[in-house]
Amino acid sequence: MLPALSRTARRRALQVSAALLALAGALVWWLVPFGAKTPSGHVTFSTGVPTGVYQKYGELLKQALARELPDVSITLRNSEGSQQNLARLASGEANFTVATADAVAQYQRDRKPGYERLRGCARLYDDYVQLVVPKGSAVRTVADLRGLRVGVGQPGSGVRLIADRVLAAGGLTPDVDIRPVSAGIDTMPGLLQRKQLDAFFWSGGLPTSAVQNLSERFPIRLVPLDAALVNSLHDVGESTRHYRSAVIPADAYGLAQDGNPVDTLAVANILVTTDAADADLVEGFTRTVIGSRDRIGGQVHPAQLVDLRTAIYTEPLTLHEGARRYYRSVKP
Repeated sequence: MLPALSRTARRRALQVSAALLALAGALVWWLVPFGAKTPSGHVTFSTGVPTGVYQKYGELLKQALARELPDVSITLRNSEGSQQNLARLASGEANFTVATADAVAQYQRDRKPGYERLRGCARLYDDYVQLVVPKGSAVRTVADLRGLRVGVGQPGSGVRLIADRVLAAGGLTPDVDIRPVSAGIDTMPGLLQRKQLDAFFWSGGLPTSAVQNLSERFPIRLVPLDAALVNSLHDVGESTRHYRSAVIPADAYGLAQDGNPVDTLAVANILVTTDAADADLVEGFTRTVIGSRDRIGGQVHPAQLVDLRTAIYTEPLTLHEGARRYYRSVKP
């Protein structure tokens, strides 16, 4: 009798084990979407100038991606800004980047190579246009820049695009009525301090460290850009409708603003990729951008404004299918 009982017990044990394995397999099948895979490979993220918000944001996002997508290696590549970033995406030199909505719209309007392949992942934070002058400058409006040496950003930057438009809206012809200086935020503050510039334009998140640092060692002031200027910009056409009136808060640059808010204009930044990007990778990238907001925002203040409720609005770009998949997965 005893051997027979042992055989029965063994059979039952085997049956229970098989049932448990089947159950475990069913649970795995249910929890892991069929066909889903972990993104892997290498991508290049085109950022911006070394002292700008794009670069710092890229550095912190790279750290977050290393945690969330461990099989994906990320290379950051400095750039002159939005216009160059878009050209790199279209040519395949980069896989992801950040660009302002106005630069994207202009790229599309000009039908530049690869414009139809650009796709949006997330609306990020807004850039604020900042016209910086020495504290004692007589410049009070854009029109007062006539005849002066003005930093207008580098040729491939979003700053150059918006500076030229703001000058025109203020009644000035950029290459005729001012003495334009092609320089980026990494050099313009030093040029202003050494009196080699009379003013400079910058478009970036608040506060931009280069402007903040300049205000702490040299007295500067921000020139207001009022609503009438924004209305004039809107009259230009389709690619300028992405500008909106905004206010630089009184505490953005305490020493430069003397406790006063400053009228200006703002434009949204968009995380951009192309239609060639793998959907699983884009989904993971987008999830990390939204999920790392608070961690990154602790060091890059504009990132605090990344919001799941508005991130999906990547106009003028069509949303990438991978990003669309992510937003659907978190929809209430």
